[in-house]
Amino acid sequence: MSHTLVNPPTLAKPLGFAHAVVAAPGSSVHLAGQTAMTADGAIVPGGIVAQFRQAFSNLLEALAAAGGKPEDLVSVTIYLTDVADYQAHGREIGAVWRELAGAHYPAMAGIGITRLWQDDAMIEIAGVAVIPD
Repeated sequence: MSHTLVNPPTLAKPLGFAHAVVAAPGSSVHLAGQTAMTADGAIVPGGIVAQFRQAFSNLLEALAAAGGKPEDLVSVTIYLTDVADYQAHGREIGAVWRELAGAHYPAMAGIGITRLWQDDAMIEIAGVAVIPD
């Protein structure tokens, strides 16, 4: 099996990881966890909704660079430092999802954790996609 590393220049330069890996044969794309980091390495302020928007946009940017679209996502895992805060803003987060990815909802998991790599990060989103032939 061969694989191709994908690191779009619009995302922060990865250190010790790849933003996406396309596995061949086949067309599966494994997407690294994305926080609300901008291309210059800063975590966006503004709370969980703003951070969800940036993190999910980063994930979709890596997916697009690998040749995929939001509807190719088959699994998404969301890591949260405050599950209650995410739940309290569920409608707003759902609206951001539909704005960025439409009404396609893959298998998902939400996991509460104590902290993320960047101190200001509240959310990290990882995923797997399958790009049709």
